[in-house]
Amino acid sequence: MNAPITYEFPLNERIRVFIRIEQLFIQLHHFLAGPTVLDKRAAIKTLLDILMIFSRNDLKSEILKEIERHIKVFNQMADSTKVDTDKLDKILSELNNMSKKLYANSGKIGINVMASDLFQSISQRSAIPGGTCSFDLPAFHYWLEKDSINPLTNLEQWVKPFNDIRIAIDTLLDYIRNSGHTTQEIAEAGFFQLTLDSNQPFQLLRISLAHNLPYFAETSGGKHRFTIRMMNPSTDNNRPSQTTQNVPFELTCCVF
Repeated sequence: MNAPITYEFPLNERIRVFIRIEQLFIQLHHFLAGPTVLDKRAAIKTLLDILMIFSRNDLKSEILKEIERHIKVFNQMADSTKVDTDKLDKILSELNNMSKKLYANSGKIGINVMASDLFQSISQRSAIPGGTCSFDLPAFHYWLEKDSINPLTNLEQWVKPFNDIRIAIDTLLDYIRNSGHTTQEIAEAGFFQLTLDSNQPFQLLRISLAHNLPYFAETSGGKHRFTIRMMNPSTDNNRPSQTTQNVPFELTCCVF
């Protein structure tokens, strides 16, 4: 049986950025494992996208704030008699270690990448569509065509400073995704709306549809109220449209 298709909708800017970074790291490590020149080109392009997000956001600070928030919540759980104290201690130790590593990582994340003359030239030319051809950047062409060990060594060196950030984001998102209670819902005539408890720190919505349903979920709203519309995909002659059918789905409101 095919697994359901899950659509995520972040309820604040911090989680929105975390999920974008997560997706880019997944792409990056996929291309890093590839043996071809096109894989290396795709890895470089993805790394440039990661650096662009880092240049626009103080990600280190945002991650540290989220870690501290998680630690506070887990510490509050320690008073409950239903909590597995050994597991809780392990989680708190993991979070504290992540925090220490990030605090110890002084300076701007990724600055070592931009210190490379080769990477700087790739970054500058990448702003031009097709601007990294062999006649534009012969040094890049040479680097790509060399024995695969050397380019991979460069790529691994450029990616290494992001490892602690990637692990922290993966861990935090995992806790958030597993914090919600899943309910069975119906989008009547393709429409569903819900008001959230403003006293609860909702972070993320997860909407899961059976794989065989011919619709996709389009979500809008914020931390107080949200709307889900089940949409018919576009065709050659028509734009996506809301279905008039009742659509069953699973809803998980992640609150942590």
